[in-house]
Amino acid sequence: MKEYQGTGRRKTATAQVRMMLGTGKITVNNKPFFEYFPVEYNREIALKPLKITETLGRFDIIVKTTGGGQTGQAGAIQLGISRALVEFEEDLRAKLKPEGLLRRDPRMVERKKYGQKKARKRFQFSKR
Repeated sequence: MKEYQGTGRRKTATAQVRMMLGTGKITVNNKPFFEYFPVEYNREIALKPLKITETLGRFDIIVKTTGGGQTGQAGAIQLGISRALVEFEEDLRAKLKPEGLLRRDPRMVERKKYGQKKARKRFQFSKR
């Protein structure tokens, strides 16, 4: 059976997505999808490409994801699924691209600067 792959990244999270035609079973890090993502918002993010292309339930998806938190991993899975769908059928690019699902989110946490409490927050200033 043909397998379609896509790698997605968001913040510090990475997701490797493998899709094959099947019944719609999704596993993330060897756990059922709904058990891995208990928050509805994160499920919506991860499955958005499948809903837009109307392919929800057509693929068995296996995901390995590391780093980041729940929302970062959901965003990484979204990009991975989008890339795998384009590999499956190039025509789906026309539906995914206007939604911005084929673009990596470039936003990252800004680094902490020396002489400051955080990236932008300063220590309290005392005049006297």
